[in-house]
Amino acid sequence: MKEILLNQKQVDTLIEHSEKAGISESCAMLLGTHNDQQWNVKEVFLTRNACGNTANASEATGSSETNFIIAPEELLQGHQLAEKKQLELVGIFHSHPDSSASPSNFDKKFMKVNGDIPWIIFSGINTDLKAFILEENMEDTKEIKIKVMERHFFQ
Repeated sequence: MKEILLNQKQVDTLIEHSEKAGISESCAMLLGTHNDQQWNVKEVFLTRNACGNTANASEATGSSETNFIIAPEELLQGHQLAEKKQLELVGIFHSHPDSSASPSNFDKKFMKVNGDIPWIIFSGINTDLKAFILEENMEDTKEIKIKVMERHFFQ
C-alpha cells in the first residue's frame, strides 16, 4: 500500500502556511526519499503562490484563489536544497481554501507534469489533509495514506 510519511511538525507547518495564505492557495515542495511504496518527507520547503502575478503567470492560469504556481526561482531553490541535502522532490503540497481536499482538473493537469509523486491537499473548509497520486493511465487519481509519524522515528 502506497503512503507518504510526515511528522506532526511538518503537518503543522503546512497547515499554518495554508492559514496564513487566507483565501489564496498556498503551496510547498516536499523533499525526502522514496521507494516503490513509500515517500518519506524529510524537509518542507514553503513557497509562495505566484499565480495571478503577471510577471510569472499568464491569464490562462486563473486566480490565486483557485490555482497555484510555484515561482520558477523558488522551484530552482527547492531543487538546489534537495541536491545539497541529498534528497529529492517527493511531494507537492497545496491548499484548497474554499473546497474539498481532492484534485481539481487544473491539479490533475499538473500532476501529469510532475510524474509519480504525491500531491497533498489541505481543505480550508473542513481541515482534511489528503494525498493523491496519478493512476498508471495518467488520467485518474488515487488517494494514498498519509502516515503521521512521531518526530524521533523520522530523523
